[in-house]
Amino acid sequence: MTERYEVIVCGGGMVGAATACALAQGGVKVALLERYNPVRQWPPEPIDIRVSALTKASQNILETVGAWPGMARRGVCAYRDMRVWDAAADGELHFDCADTEFNELGHLVENRVTVAALWDVLDTLPSATCITPAKVVDMQLNDSGRQLRLEDGRILEADLVIAADGRDSALRTMAGIEITGWDYHQDGLVATVSTEKSHQFTAWQRFLDEGPLAFLPLKNGQCSIVWTLSSETAKNHLALADQDFLQALEQASGGILGKMLDVGPRAAFPLRFQYANRYIDQRFALCGDAAHAMHPLAGQGVNAGLLDAAAIAELVIQTKREKRPLSGSRFLRRYERWRKGDNLMMMASMDVLNKAYGMSAEPLIRLRSAGMNLINHSAVVKAYFNNYAMGLRDDLPTLAKGRICW
Repeated sequence: MTERYEVIVCGGGMVGAATACALAQGGVKVALLERYNPVRQWPPEPIDIRVSALTKASQNILETVGAWPGMARRGVCAYRDMRVWDAAADGELHFDCADTEFNELGHLVENRVTVAALWDVLDTLPSATCITPAKVVDMQLNDSGRQLRLEDGRILEADLVIAADGRDSALRTMAGIEITGWDYHQDGLVATVSTEKSHQFTAWQRFLDEGPLAFLPLKNGQCSIVWTLSSETAKNHLALADQDFLQALEQASGGILGKMLDVGPRAAFPLRFQYANRYIDQRFALCGDAAHAMHPLAGQGVNAGLLDAAAIAELVIQTKREKRPLSGSRFLRRYERWRKGDNLMMMASMDVLNKAYGMSAEPLIRLRSAGMNLINHSAVVKAYFNNYAMGLRDDLPTLAKGRICW
């Protein structure tokens, strides 16, 4: 028998689960498909190496769908300052929450914390059905909607399918949507480290020859690092003994947090600039990394994905409230216009920054350093960049402003 839903969301990570939460709270009959059961409980230590910096806009979304209390209970860490400096010159930037109306600039949260809290909410929503493990092996478009066939033989059907299944999206391929992009030939090396000096609830980022090194504060006093390196260097650093790695990390940090005392498991993932040429097709939409993948130097990837989730949910709920069919294309075209331009602008900015700090010509180093100092000493310009990074803009979805859309 075919199981019928109004919307099927494929991918139960942060973006997909947030989309399903918002839709179900808006009265949409939604199924969330995920290949693996998400972990809901774990020992207090160690901290997971997959950590995201969530903006105020993302916090608003997660609070409004009801996930934030579960996240706070499991552990989040506010960061109040951000310090960025150029290792090759004297350029620096300092963003302080004291210059805003908030007590923090954002929060550092383990990815598993956000996912677990969202799935906790989904368990309470009558309109939501979570199907796991679920692997989609075929997708067809017919007169009554999109039909999905799962590996176990189940057949699901919906007016709309939303793919939030990651950078290598299988659903995007099934829909025939092509991508544009290139490899950076860089890897992001991630780990959790203990440092001699306190992180002071500050996000630290130093631009080096191969890429930026970020120290992100965690609730237990440790730091999560994201170190952009050439793929070859990253491979070599993964192979180092712990003490040798800590010594290399301490040197790269410029000693800003003193000695590097301890490091947990290390991993590296390849970095890529990538975007889908289209965000939509008939009865189909892309969200999150399935639609776009950007350089992590500003930590905006998951925040952009959560804005996608909020936007598509708002438009679907509005369309249903107006008693218009979810099979229509008008609201999908609006979603694409709303999110694609914003995402491309953010992606291009990250790409330009990454390339600018990879240049070694002395005139260019002096120019970028002067630019950093100019921004740092201009209250108006710095406030603009600060607000944009925090997600405080007028064109955001209703959920990102902390208001319900149902």
